Amino acid sequence: MKKFLRLLRKEFKRIFSNNVLLAIFIGAPIFYGILFGYVYKQAKVLDLPLVIIDLDHSPTSDKIIDAFEDNEVLLVTDVRYIPGNILKEMPTEQYTAVITLPANFEADLLQKRHPEIRVDLNMANILNANTASKNIQSVLITLNAGIEIEGLKKQGLHPNQATTSFEPFKINFNKLYNSTGNYLTFMLPGLLATIMQQIIFLGMALVFARDFEDGYFEELIKNSKSSLYHIALKSTPFLLMIPMMWAIVSLFIVYFKIDADIFNFPMLVLTALLTLGSMFIGMLFSIAIPSQLKATELLMVISTPAFVLSGFTWPTLTFPDAITNTAQYIPLTQFLSGFRKIAFYGGDVSSIKPEINILLLITLVAFVAMAVLLQYKIYRRVKKKKRVMNTITH
Repeated sequence: MKKFLRLLRKEFKRIFSNNVLLAIFIGAPIFYGILFGYVYKQAKVLDLPLVIIDLDHSPTSDKIIDAFEDNEVLLVTDVRYIPGNILKEMPTEQYTAVITLPANFEADLLQKRHPEIRVDLNMANILNANTASKNIQSVLITLNAGIEIEGLKKQGLHPNQATTSFEPFKINFNKLYNSTGNYLTFMLPGLLATIMQQIIFLGMALVFARDFEDGYFEELIKNSKSSLYHIALKSTPFLLMIPMMWAIVSLFIVYFKIDADIFNFPMLVLTALLTLGSMFIGMLFSIAIPSQLKATELLMVISTPAFVLSGFTWPTLTFPDAITNTAQYIPLTQFLSGFRKIAFYGGDVSSIKPEINILLLITLVAFVAMAVLLQYKIYRRVKKKKRVMNTITH
């Protein structure tokens, strides 16, 4: 035990002497947590710029312009009375939409000619375009309803009858789980989990690869020839430090007032399994590829697309089967699936059983693979050393 503690102290010294590892492991979660938190702090898209071309100059067109100006999501940056070549301006001015009210709009409306309002959407940014489209439709549908009801009232119908005639049934949307549509609540937890998986991958990718490169591995196997001993030795510092990083990361959820239930036992189980699965995958690459640079590069190939492949922001049903099946065995995919069930749906351990089972499988397979591979490398090193000694002796 004394020997293990002595080596453990040395492990901590080696970790804290590696500035790159410390920058990745400690700096990245804090820096990116603050960065992404403030990027999405506004929580929803506001003040999307649009231009209205009013070719009618009527009280009705003025009423439509006022309605758009009252919408908090849309920002009427300009009202023009001649068409011009506004589409040429769109790439530089970044207008989200251009709304054209045609000439004789009010007259055609009064004579039931069904005039058409043209909306040109800038689809370069899908999120902005969809948000703008939804709010533009909401404004125009409300105005359309108001105009129809006013028309019926002029025909002599009682206001209540006019409303009922136009609206035979009501629609009531009840929004559940992030009812405000808060984009920060939607994005930040997924991004934080992605960062944690990535820093665990990269941190663990260096542990054995560094030993192989600087020759420290030869000293280690003098103390023990058991792969399990060395895995325990390398894992212990990170098993002490990673929970502290998770604690720091979880505070961003509190600080940014994200309505998610994360401080519970099911989340602890899920977080522990993501940590172990990511650690063992990182260590496996570190053992299999005895180069710090190559090990981290290959792990980046896995970690970089992990967030997209997880299905957190884009449904996996749209993926080709081969990609979907591969993504299931990236720890982050299972974590984010389980996270949503617990944090937003109020699920318990039984509700995340499928995710737990796959995470356990990933963890077990990675652990067995790295233990066997490390034992083989130890055996090869010992055998090579004996051969060298025998050559020297003879």
